[in-house]
Amino acid sequence: MQTLRSRIIAWLGRKYFARKQKKGFDLSTMSFLPDAALMPLKRDGLDPVSELAKTRETEPITKLSLPFGMNAWLVTGYDEAKAVLGKGNSFSSDFTNLIGSAGVTAEQNPGGLGFADPPVHTRLRKLLTPEFTMRRLNRLTPRIDEIIDEQLDAIAKSDGPVDLAEAFALPIPSLTICELLGVPYEDRDDFQRLSTARFDLFGGTGASLGAITESLEYLLEIVKKQREEPGDGLLGMLVKEHGDEIDDRELAGLADGVLTGGLETTASMLALGALVLLRDPDTFARIRDDDEAIDRFVEELLRYLTVVQVAFPRFAKEDMEIAGTQISSGDIVLVSLSGANRDDVLGTDMENFDPTRKASSHLAFGYGIHRCIGAELARMELRAAYPALVRRFPNLRLAVAPEDLTFRKLSIVYGVDSLPVLVD
Repeated sequence: MQTLRSRIIAWLGRKYFARKQKKGFDLSTMSFLPDAALMPLKRDGLDPVSELAKTRETEPITKLSLPFGMNAWLVTGYDEAKAVLGKGNSFSSDFTNLIGSAGVTAEQNPGGLGFADPPVHTRLRKLLTPEFTMRRLNRLTPRIDEIIDEQLDAIAKSDGPVDLAEAFALPIPSLTICELLGVPYEDRDDFQRLSTARFDLFGGTGASLGAITESLEYLLEIVKKQREEPGDGLLGMLVKEHGDEIDDRELAGLADGVLTGGLETTASMLALGALVLLRDPDTFARIRDDDEAIDRFVEELLRYLTVVQVAFPRFAKEDMEIAGTQISSGDIVLVSLSGANRDDVLGTDMENFDPTRKASSHLAFGYGIHRCIGAELARMELRAAYPALVRRFPNLRLAVAPEDLTFRKLSIVYGVDSLPVLVD
């Protein structure tokens, strides 16, 4: 069993980084987009480019000039972002808004919560929310700890430099989601392959939509098995408690949403957060020695890194005014979460990382009806993984010069390509 697990994790790492070396969430080929539209996806190391802060200070809601006659706005201010994200009935995120663009068809709708509007969204979220309460999630705590320890054991046995992104950051959320959904162990090869391929949506439209289709077909088979013999995971619980209220396609869509919302985002957080620890010895020591410092560290890290840089596009359903700006029905609104989370309305010196900062009402998980339903699960993983890492390897250090690290270009989910470290 352990040999199989090791092979699965090694295979998953190869697939994950092979994909990242191709396109992934990379929008660099989309040359028809103006620089202003791409600016929220650009970074200088861990920080958004300075132009983002300048835009937020001078014009927190900025008109974008897009091709094909599209009328769009970029929102970078915190209050303005909350105003847009909080208007669940005034904006649409429904998949039908994308049909007809770039060859998108109705059959390629991944389902789930992210691309649904009320009342469908309301009904599905009501079914899913109880499975993400702390009471339900706490059952995963022992397994999350085991997963983390297993990865650290494997790292300890390695010779020479270890890629922390591949050996630590990726397997933890991947295997945790397997446990959450109740995916059978023998199916995890396919599950993990599809969970990473799913993120090619913003890389190459044809390939990514094909991955979505394959993912949904696979998940429909998992749902079918759960219908026949419900397990103790999320899918099994939904079948047992709401079997007649939700069809197989909706269940598969919810599972797909858990993949997209919980794998690459948490993997990126774990890798980038480890880099923050490696470049800040004082914080490294604080997280190693003080349990009470961990919660504030994680919350500040979520705000500072904001790995999901831009929220799903919103389409205005009616004319409205936000912060003195007139938005017309049919306009597209893009919310820069990384920009909003650096706004000084949240506190002082928000461009810098301060692990002692009192937790703020950041937007790392979004806001409003589309706020990430798996936020508490992500927090559980981060709070457990970081202290375990630095306590297991107190001499952890980069194996390359910091300037040799490479990061994703123009990426919706920001991340580091690899993180080579030495552990002894």
